[in-house]
Amino acid sequence: MPKAHLTTLVAALAEREASANEQRLLANIAKRVRLWGEVEPFYSDDKKGQVKAGDARPGDVKAKESRDTEAIFNALILASNDAPTGKLSGETRMAFQILWPLQESTGDATGVWSWLNFHNAPWEADDSQYYGTTLAALAIGMAPDDYRVSPEIQDNLKLLHEYLINRRTAQSPVNRVVLLWASTRWPGLLTTEQQQAIIDEALGKQQDDGGWSIASLVGTWKRHDGTPLDTKSDGYATGLIVFVLQQAGISREQAQVKRGLAWLVQNQDKTSGRWPASSLNKERDFASLAGPFMSDAATAYAVLALTAGNK
Repeated sequence: MPKAHLTTLVAALAEREASANEQRLLANIAKRVRLWGEVEPFYSDDKKGQVKAGDARPGDVKAKESRDTEAIFNALILASNDAPTGKLSGETRMAFQILWPLQESTGDATGVWSWLNFHNAPWEADDSQYYGTTLAALAIGMAPDDYRVSPEIQDNLKLLHEYLINRRTAQSPVNRVVLLWASTRWPGLLTTEQQQAIIDEALGKQQDDGGWSIASLVGTWKRHDGTPLDTKSDGYATGLIVFVLQQAGISREQAQVKRGLAWLVQNQDKTSGRWPASSLNKERDFASLAGPFMSDAATAYAVLALTAGNK
């Protein structure tokens, strides 16, 4: 959630306006929403990526995955940006109008959207379609102006709700944590008992040092290169869980949350400012282009967790 990360830093640092990077990010997303019928998907089965949105070949799996994934992120980021204003902007409404026709309405995948799958965890694996669909639910919950009660989307919401509820027990723990997050913005998405079950599961995976390890949250996932998953506490799992627990109403003074926050304070790299997290897919050199990828995400969630009580 890089957008939430940036917005949180702006508020925590008492800055008057969004950074230049955030403004460029939002402007680019808004532009792609406005030009949706003209812009190309980011990926397609054609490795050259030159297929126009309106001309995508039937059966082009990667183009479909790319469009659906982008549509979810566009709606989520724009809705998150609108939330503090209490008003749904025209571009955010347009992003949702793009999103709904992409939702599957028949077959085993009823209620979901396609999601980019490059067989990499935790965001692009075989179970990541559930994760992506949960982000769509989060976007809907964040949208202001009572968007969630709009009559024209009630059938879509019913399909989405049924999918998330019926498939939740088969998910990895990390996907259920994100579902819990969505439920804090969408009242009624989960029952109180269902929320508590996820909270108890997450708390049960806390390690002796007060942190959490992403390796304990991804089921039986194995690295592509055969190396063992890093089981040490990391910033990604700790930041995500501590943030979501607070969103679910767990106090910062609750013993396990307090220990998780202490872990985050103690384990920031004081030179780079990042929090540590290693790849789930292979042993990587941190100096490589992909090396800091998980740490970048870990840093975003750590910031959200540490500042969650400062709103």
